[in-house]
Amino acid sequence: MRLRNVPGADAYLTAHPLVIKNETRYRGTWKETFQNPENPIHIEIGMGKGQFLLTLAKENPSINYIGIEMYSSVLYRALERREQTELNNLFFIRFDAKYLLDIFDQEEVDRIYLNFSDPWPKDRHAKRRLTSPNFLSLYHIILAKKGYIQFKTDNRPLFDFSVESVEESNLWHIDELTYDLHNSEFLPGNIMTEYESRFVAEGKPICRFKISR
Repeated sequence: MRLRNVPGADAYLTAHPLVIKNETRYRGTWKETFQNPENPIHIEIGMGKGQFLLTLAKENPSINYIGIEMYSSVLYRALERREQTELNNLFFIRFDAKYLLDIFDQEEVDRIYLNFSDPWPKDRHAKRRLTSPNFLSLYHIILAKKGYIQFKTDNRPLFDFSVESVEESNLWHIDELTYDLHNSEFLPGNIMTEYESRFVAEGKPICRFKISR
């Protein structure tokens, strides 16, 4: 959910060294930007307040992470959390994901995470869903051949839409699929987001799939 009215958020992001500016000029050079070009690039689109990505970055120092969030107020909160840690493998971009091809080159990303994305429940807004056919086509271009996408949501209609989009695209293979992650064989190693922690406490099932090219 979008946070509103955080005073000074835009100025804070503009000045922050870990928020990438002029991001299109980094296209094709992200590994060099991290100064460890042997390490893979993993991104989270719609990263929220950052709990998931910060946990991954702490646990996996040999992986480079980029968090993408289009709302200044949300990214501001993630950076507040980032200030409490010492990490050199995490950058942030304030950006609209529909322009992914402007910031990532072909097969430049090794993994994509989509966590509890906005469901955009009205049919006329379906193309805005991060698992719509249009977005799946973008991911297919920027994702490495051996990479994969992981998608989690508590929203069953969105999940059903997403599975249908994957199956109809003919671009993807479903490697894992569950309608109740926390009572499935796929739970080990799962990193929870803020929303996930709340929903699990409320007894809501979490849907998840992993897909590869």
